[in-house]
Amino acid sequence: MTAQPAATVPPRSAWHDVPRLQVRRFAALALAEAPALAEEIMREIRREYPHLPVVLDENGEPMALVGIRRAVESFVRHLEHAHDAPGSPTVPPGLFENFGRGEGLGGRSLDSLQAIYRMGVRLAWRRFAEIGQRVEIPPPAMYELVDAGYEYLDGLVDQSVRGYAEAAARQAGERLRHQRRLLEVLLAESHRDDPADALVERAARIGWPLPEKVAVGVLLRPAREAVAPAVGQGVLLDMEYERPRMVVPEPDAAGRPELLQRALTGWAGAIGPPVALAEAAKSLSWAEAAVGLMERGLLPAGEVLLCTEHTEALVLLQPEELIDDLAVRCLAPLDGCGPAHGRRLAETLLAWLETRGGAPEVAARLGVHPQTVRYRLRQIRELWGDGIDDPDRRFELELVLRAQRLRGEIGRPGPQPRRTRPTGRRTRSRPTTTRPE
Repeated sequence: MTAQPAATVPPRSAWHDVPRLQVRRFAALALAEAPALAEEIMREIRREYPHLPVVLDENGEPMALVGIRRAVESFVRHLEHAHDAPGSPTVPPGLFENFGRGEGLGGRSLDSLQAIYRMGVRLAWRRFAEIGQRVEIPPPAMYELVDAGYEYLDGLVDQSVRGYAEAAARQAGERLRHQRRLLEVLLAESHRDDPADALVERAARIGWPLPEKVAVGVLLRPAREAVAPAVGQGVLLDMEYERPRMVVPEPDAAGRPELLQRALTGWAGAIGPPVALAEAAKSLSWAEAAVGLMERGLLPAGEVLLCTEHTEALVLLQPEELIDDLAVRCLAPLDGCGPAHGRRLAETLLAWLETRGGAPEVAARLGVHPQTVRYRLRQIRELWGDGIDDPDRRFELELVLRAQRLRGEIGRPGPQPRRTRPTGRRTRSRPTTTRPE
């Protein structure tokens, strides 16, 4: 049979050896002097920290003074019963949470509050040491009183930290709520008629200076539980959307692009073009369009793209119905060709439209023999006739063929041949022409 570990026995309190009458005399004197001690501590606080606000209770008395007095009285009453029930003193529930909450709501740190608590414990110990000498409390009990005082201090700090954290969470939640409402107003189409009132009011609530230009981003989460990226102060980020939204003020400001690039490492998405503040919804629409193309595999995935670097794809791939309709009309001459041959002719036609050169230039772009290009160009002229010389027709053809290339329906140009120095053997150069041969 396994032996059970012996229960831990709390150490015997030194106050247990002090006659009960002495303990009661000490407690009675300490309680009687608690108001004066609280006043002394309050005076020292006001002297050391004159910037701290004085908050009055319903009776017109400083709340801090009331709290100090109650804390001292609670500590002393514990000593009064320590003879019969040793243990750590208990902090009055909720009292010092209010102090921590006040520091949080006031935008201050807890450093000064903790320093005030330590000052109070030090001053209280001096007063209790004087009373202990009068009552002749033995030194071991007084040493134990010091330890108890600092345990009590830890309890005060713990309560204050809870109150401070609660206030910080409340403020953060309130800021997020106002920020979300600002984003809704900012990205709504309907606010353009009168942007000033709604935007200024919402922005002022979170202290967001209204910029002249913004860029709106749409993000794709790397994982459902992904932590919000540290996009920096001033950038509005709303993680409540399935695809988080981000409003970047003055996107071209010095250092802003580099900061965003670092912060968004591991994320994917798109950032729309910079626009005037009142046109933020337009930037959002381009970012959403880019993300849609990313998900279809038509734009690079796995990174945050700038729409301004992918203008061609966004312009040509967005109005799909219009481009498709134009393609049906412009490329009708290829209908009689087989799929493979029609694709080769389309690639040759696009290379000719882009280079405006003759067979050698087009051949170099496609990576085929010039004679092959001449053959194809003759077929193209037969299929389109004189319409191939019309500038408007050529523009439409290049438009639809570029769109098809972006979609992967026709191939990209092959590698360009490297230029080499002449070897000494002269060859007669052939003239080029901008017309298909």
